[in-house]
Amino acid sequence: MRTKGLVLILLIIASQYTRAQNLDISGFARSYEGILFNTGDFGIVQQTLNLNFEKRGNKVAFKANPMMYLYNADSLDFRMRELYLDLYFDNFDIRIGKQQVVWGKADGVFITDIVSPLNLTEFLLPDFDEIRTGVIATKVNYYFGNSTLEAIWIPVFTPTERPPPGSIWYIQPDFPVTPTWDYSQELITPSLESSEIFLKYTALTSAIDFEIMGAYTWDDNPTMHVQKEFGLDPDTQQPILTGINITPEHHRLAIGGGSFSSEIKGVILRGEAAYYNGKYFLTEDPTQPDGNIQKDYLHYLVGLDFNLGPVKLSTQFIQQTILNYDNYIQKEQTENTMTFLARYDMFRETLHLELFSYIGLSNEDALIRPKITYDFDDSFSILLGSNIFVGDESGRFGQYGDNSMVYIKVKYNF
Repeated sequence: MRTKGLVLILLIIASQYTRAQNLDISGFARSYEGILFNTGDFGIVQQTLNLNFEKRGNKVAFKANPMMYLYNADSLDFRMRELYLDLYFDNFDIRIGKQQVVWGKADGVFITDIVSPLNLTEFLLPDFDEIRTGVIATKVNYYFGNSTLEAIWIPVFTPTERPPPGSIWYIQPDFPVTPTWDYSQELITPSLESSEIFLKYTALTSAIDFEIMGAYTWDDNPTMHVQKEFGLDPDTQQPILTGINITPEHHRLAIGGGSFSSEIKGVILRGEAAYYNGKYFLTEDPTQPDGNIQKDYLHYLVGLDFNLGPVKLSTQFIQQTILNYDNYIQKEQTENTMTFLARYDMFRETLHLELFSYIGLSNEDALIRPKITYDFDDSFSILLGSNIFVGDESGRFGQYGDNSMVYIKVKYNF
């Protein structure tokens, strides 16, 4: 109750300040409910208020984007998604504060788009601008000709946000014995030494648009360092596993990559790749006492966007592969995925039919997402959709087979 009262007071203050400063206000209010196929239970009951406060001048601009999620009846999640100041100069811009950064050419996949960590508390189901988490950063864009050089410095590390125990999206790790957890190494103390650096060069030409990026960053997902304890079986006197201690810890990564897009006779060809140096993977190799081994890692895609009459189509092939692989590593050497998107707008673009799917080629599973949206006017819409998980339970999508649902979203934009 105290949190709700504080949020209400902040909104009242912001409203009064907005009137005094003549700020631009936009945003949306949304009601979102989903019902699970298997049980008929509500998989999600969410009310959302998204606010944008903006003021722009010739040399300075400001944006604040508070967002509130109300789950069920009284669980309020207040987030300041963005809060930053823009400074404009002749050949460069500076943005200081909490901000979301979007890189790359991929749709629904994060390859070079690694500056903003992810909120995966609801897996990949939210809109992608809501999945990305804002980071406190200083970003400088320098413009010359048709090119841009972008540099980002992040002083405070923000990890990926995972589903908590009790969530329908939480997957209980499978261990032969109940583990103990040591979280003492998981936090990274903010300092100059622990900050992150990202660089990107972008060029726009008549034939091709491309980006080249590099980063010295932290792995947003912690490595699970595993210490096993053994004892003797009293009957056979053979060693048996008696305990497991897990220590999550984030490690440094050096990443390089790029992306491109080009139009060829009405077809958009896209590509994106990232090379990870020194990523940790779980292993059963007995010579690795903490259950992990470092390997280089490649993540890339190729995609096509085209129209078939009035239908907009898009498809992508994505591959993740571990280099210098050995058979002790628990993760498969190569994982192949495809995405497919079809969209058809009708009735003067007031009714939108869309089908988006992730297809796990390696694990023979999929997430199928059909939806239909009707725009009553420019500000009010109703969306009816479904999230259908199918396939092998060991796959990335098949593991959520019990979470298939039908949902409705009612949204008012202002």
